[in-house]
Amino acid sequence: MAAERLVIIGGDAAGMSAASQARRLRGPDELSITAFERGHFTSYSACGIPYWVSGDVTDRDDLIARTPEEHRARDIDLRTRTEVTEIDVAGRRVRALDRESGEAYWTGYDKLVIATGARPVRPDLPGMDAPGVHGVQTLDDGQALLDSLDRTEGRRAVVVGAGYIGVEMAEAMLKRGFEVTVLNRGEQPMATLDPDMGRLVHDAMDGLGITTVNGAAVTAIRTGDDGRVTEVVTDDASYPADIVVLGIGVQPETALAREAGLPLGPHGGLLTDLAMRVQGHENIWAGGDCVEVLDLVAGHTRHIALGTHANKHGQVIGSNAGGGYGTFPGVVGTAVSKVCDLEIARTGLREKDARAVGLRYVTATVESTSRAGYYPDARPMTVKMLAEYRTGRLLGVQIVGREGAGKRVDVAAVALTARMTVEQMTALDLGYAPPFSPVWDPVLVAARKTVSVLRKAGTD
Repeated sequence: MAAERLVIIGGDAAGMSAASQARRLRGPDELSITAFERGHFTSYSACGIPYWVSGDVTDRDDLIARTPEEHRARDIDLRTRTEVTEIDVAGRRVRALDRESGEAYWTGYDKLVIATGARPVRPDLPGMDAPGVHGVQTLDDGQALLDSLDRTEGRRAVVVGAGYIGVEMAEAMLKRGFEVTVLNRGEQPMATLDPDMGRLVHDAMDGLGITTVNGAAVTAIRTGDDGRVTEVVTDDASYPADIVVLGIGVQPETALAREAGLPLGPHGGLLTDLAMRVQGHENIWAGGDCVEVLDLVAGHTRHIALGTHANKHGQVIGSNAGGGYGTFPGVVGTAVSKVCDLEIARTGLREKDARAVGLRYVTATVESTSRAGYYPDARPMTVKMLAEYRTGRLLGVQIVGREGAGKRVDVAAVALTARMTVEQMTALDLGYAPPFSPVWDPVLVAARKTVSVLRKAGTD
């Protein structure tokens, strides 16, 4: 009996996690696995690229969890520099193009995994493709940026966008000795936070020597006689630039899926069931940055590009495609980031998210410290909490602070997943010692204050 044919499009977190898990469950005599990756690298940490660019991570290979050769040694037919250009759903086959030889060919499948990831947002504006303008999504992108920095004589960097990628790349450019300007079209940096918390990020970035300009929509990039970038233009001003880094965000890479007639959600990502199977297609799965996931707090799908989700998706897909069983129930929207020593964290809903889904809520914001106030090196942090009016159910938490702030969001993420009320949170038995927290952890202080606000709101 011939082995079943599993074909995977995409060789990073979701795709190769699925391949590896499926191989653990079934040997090559039962299941053949062919994976296509259009780049040079597989199973790498895209989240680590800013830290490689900054020099915190010295070697590119440190970001690679498993090389193509290591995957092939496990009986996975991994074809790098090979791009899938068409999915024939009815014929159960994909068309691939070898980018080295130019050869195009069809490969049949019994089971298909789509893990095409996401692509950086690159506005269709004059000069966006000029030398010296870089998106940062893959290791190839990171290498191109580093090569460009080596050729750049000036020391002026402009980062377009102030989300996670933008602030992380601003730090990377600052550490490499550049004068950094961040152009942000929003009200405050980090639009994943409420504006009042984003303002704290803005103030901290200014204190680090990063110039942040809000309300700055880029309209063009100008170039010199050699064609290389010289300045970035907005509606109100222009900013000299020797290098430009795009940190505007990403979109699901789903052109193949759309052309194949597969179902996409409102954010352009593939729609799947709990088993990560593409809706309406028994033999096709999808995972990673190309899918939409269920927001367990808001109750609808959203697109979140994170390696944590991608690896979990891959495990679930590999289990199911390999004859086992797994599900991915959804997310609460947890994310952490940093710019130099400033830590930024969030989980659950922002105020505008709660309003958008029709939830009435209260908020509370507290200032606390990472350790007991008398213990050396206690650092300040601000915690904002949202809770549903009347029920007191936790809806979201945002934290901005220094060392020890970011990972405190995990407590809130667990509470959100468990659908706890803020009053229930106040009784959580968290670890305490002066080197680690005050007697009342900052998250619990925020919960106590939110309970107080709820009680007052109930009497209004």
